Amino acid sequence: MTFIKKLSTIAAAASVAALTVSAPALAKNFKIAVGDSGGSSQEATGLAFIENLEELSGGNHTATLFLNGQLGSEQDTVNDAAIGSLDMSLLAINNVTPFSPSVGVFTLPYVILSLEDAETLTQGPIGQQLTENTINDAGVRIIAWTYTGFRVLTNSKKPVKSVADLQGLVIRVPKNEIMIDTYKSWGISPTPMAWSETFAGLQTKVVDGQDNPYTTINAMKFYEVQKYVTNIRYIFSIEPLVVSEAVFQELSAEDQAIVLEAGKAATQASAQFLRDKEAEIKQILIDKGMQIDDPENNEQEFIDLATAAVWPKFYESIGGVEKLNEVLAAIGRDPVSE
Repeated sequence: MTFIKKLSTIAAAASVAALTVSAPALAKNFKIAVGDSGGSSQEATGLAFIENLEELSGGNHTATLFLNGQLGSEQDTVNDAAIGSLDMSLLAINNVTPFSPSVGVFTLPYVILSLEDAETLTQGPIGQQLTENTINDAGVRIIAWTYTGFRVLTNSKKPVKSVADLQGLVIRVPKNEIMIDTYKSWGISPTPMAWSETFAGLQTKVVDGQDNPYTTINAMKFYEVQKYVTNIRYIFSIEPLVVSEAVFQELSAEDQAIVLEAGKAATQASAQFLRDKEAEIKQILIDKGMQIDDPENNEQEFIDLATAAVWPKFYESIGGVEKLNEVLAAIGRDPVSE
């Protein structure tokens, strides 16, 4: 932040006005809450952001990652950032949705079908509009996007290849209405559970399974408490890096530009991390003893049930069916009608 040194007395001001100069921006170490642990896509995005922040600021600014929910649950960190008591948070988009419902369009099942879809949507006009919505709704600004991959289903009891196989399993989901209703469309009532409680819930058999991308499953060592994986593609996990709008507005225009540019670089690094690492991590999980199966019939039963039941229910909260159609058009898919 740039400060102009001011002198209080008229006599002193007259004699030294020509010598008054702008002081350098105060060095800042941003605190970043991170939901996942080391080795995750979230960490990779955070590290890329820090590297670029330091380079662009000439070493004047840096940031520190607080991994594995050290600073609270992901939803708690949104609250903390909104009031300015936390600088930044890196979290799943579904944990932003309760505060800014329109971003829920990225959580609707089977909307995003590839990494390329996710890049197109987040880095284009739709992503910018959702960023503006989160500023207005939640008091936080999205400055980078983490691409973590499809949330595959894991469980400790049996292979799951069909909706019928899913019956009888207790599945943990985030406290997100869209995700809860997606599982209900498949005939089960999932168990909402905070991310920080999930490993213990799986370990103690309070829940049988959960869904998350391969990179997260590996980073969180879920292979220690889960055996079976099903390659469902119902949600492509997008995890934004958000900055407190109050903190952002305290920065000079120059530092704001640096933060935004570092965020763009971190977004690109995240996409490359997923392309480079996902297949390798999948093999690591197989080597750890996990069994990976594909759903029957290209997942069509899961798709039909979820889109028919869930999409219409959330049209209003995401901004109307026209908003969904705008998203679908951006990725070359056919529109839906109410």
